[in-house]
Amino acid sequence: MAPIVDANSILVVEDDVVLGALICRGLRAAGYKVSEASDGNKALQALEHMKCAAVVTDIIMPDKEGVETIIEIRKHWPDTKIIAISGGGRVDPSMILNLADHLGADAVLKKPFSLKALLDILKTLAPL
Repeated sequence: MAPIVDANSILVVEDDVVLGALICRGLRAAGYKVSEASDGNKALQALEHMKCAAVVTDIIMPDKEGVETIIEIRKHWPDTKIIAISGGGRVDPSMILNLADHLGADAVLKKPFSLKALLDILKTLAPL
């Protein structure tokens, strides 16, 4: 049986523990149910058991990066909304986020971003 989509459920995929915690706390305060994963592999495992309305994923991560994660989410869960986030690391974040957009992200945010910016996107993609 396929997992049921919870319209209020967001999966945050971020390898930076502090940033991930800040994002999750802000989303919970706004009324979302939030799950966390530290890389793309863990995110895909979580999606096998719980279908989220949206995934907020970093792009540069260990193990499975965000670009690969976006491709897999689009393949297996095409209706899941995806917000790609990146500071770019050694590469211009605009290039990475353009690639994420091209591969199926519904929205992109360059780090650092405000919680309001993320919530504004979620109000459109996964309203409470």
